[in-house]
Amino acid sequence: MGNILLITQIIISVVLVILILMQPKGVGLGRAWGGAGEFYKSKRGVERIVFYMTLIFTLVFLLSSFAAILFS
Repeated sequence: MGNILLITQIIISVVLVILILMQPKGVGLGRAWGGAGEFYKSKRGVERIVFYMTLIFTLVFLLSSFAAILFS
């Protein structure tokens, strides 16, 4: 069971890194606290899909990490 969780976490982490790198520049913490960007920009199209996929894979990685702790 441990090997399956380890392989799953490796695959999820690689996909998560790719999704994070695909996000547009300027969507960092600085923009969240008013560092850059004087206007509101809504997410549309592929940008929205990448954003939600990043959230989903982050949640799946977190849950698999908890499962690895519980089953080890």
